[in-house]
Amino acid sequence: MPLTVRLPAEVELKLKSIARLEKKSKTDIIKESLDLYFERINKSKSSFELGKHLFGKYGSEKGNLSIDSEKLLRERLNAKKHS
Repeated sequence: MPLTVRLPAEVELKLKSIARLEKKSKTDIIKESLDLYFERINKSKSSFELGKHLFGKYGSEKGNLSIDSEKLLRERLNAKKHS
């Protein structure tokens, strides 16, 4: 599929130079560059991957908080009420 791209003059010169050095067409250089870009994007980390070293780092060391949260809250409120 044909595509027209406007490039700044300096980018066009770099592209021509690299194409000449590599003995490839400008189109081939652009295709290879896009392939590398897409590969890098696909390898980017998810939000979970970026933050997983932080998850649980400052935890309470109580593994039941998500399961017993209502019970624990009730106990704390009752203790506060009676103090």
